[in-house]
Amino acid sequence: MRASSLCLVFGLVLLMAWTSEAQPKAVAHAVPESCCFDFVDFQIPTKRIVSALKTGSNCPVAGIVVKTPRTEFCVKPNEAWIQKVMKKGQK
Repeated sequence: MRASSLCLVFGLVLLMAWTSEAQPKAVAHAVPESCCFDFVDFQIPTKRIVSALKTGSNCPVAGIVVKTPRTEFCVKPNEAWIQKVMKKGQK
């Protein structure tokens, strides 16, 4: 009985070690780079915007990540001013 228990434990340890090595690679592809959870309620001056990118489809809430030289802000995509910024960036 001890030998079979030892084999079972050894097999579980090997399975856990194999799973932990494979798992980070699989999870890394499913995690979006940036998601928005809190949104600003003010307009960011256009001249301060370095970039504006839509959040990925894996995010629970749609948003636009606006980068300035100092920080990042999340903006709701239905804001008229950010729609103009996004349209201007597509040209």
